[in-house]
Amino acid sequence: MTDALDRLRRLIRDIPDFPKPGIQFRDITPLLADPSGLALAVELLANPYRGKYIDLVVGAESRGFIFGTAVACCLSAGFGLVRKPGKLPYKKIAKTYDLEYGTDTLEMHADGVIEGQRVLIVDDLLATGGTMTACIDLVKSLGGEVVGVAVLIELLGLNGRDKLDVPDVHSVLTYE
Repeated sequence: MTDALDRLRRLIRDIPDFPKPGIQFRDITPLLADPSGLALAVELLANPYRGKYIDLVVGAESRGFIFGTAVACCLSAGFGLVRKPGKLPYKKIAKTYDLEYGTDTLEMHADGVIEGQRVLIVDDLLATGGTMTACIDLVKSLGGEVVGVAVLIELLGLNGRDKLDVPDVHSVLTYE
């Protein structure tokens, strides 16, 4: 497994001081461009949830869409969208949250989760936990049961995991 994780790490480019000074951005675009790297990342995100009866995978705009839809296919689940304001055409609910570099708002269709659905939330990165907490709150407010959170990258030093009220958090790669 170490070789596989090392391969994924080599496909992630570090960009210092983006989007602002002091932030070390983990750029996944080289990984997305590599067919076997992308397939490996998706498998490692999905594998812990095989056989867990996931009804719906939810992903936040925009990188959560990339991994979330692929994981949903692997798990034979549906996919639910969480988007930035003004992007959804139907009745919606919203949640404003803090980022490591500001605030933002996310929205979800009011019928995006059916009460009682078992939901896995997938994203590329877990940092401070603001985006993920907003997604969890949106799903729970619609009656979904959040079974877990799966992320490609977790930034351990920001303690985002500690803010998540879910039974399971799975990270493929961790960075200090």
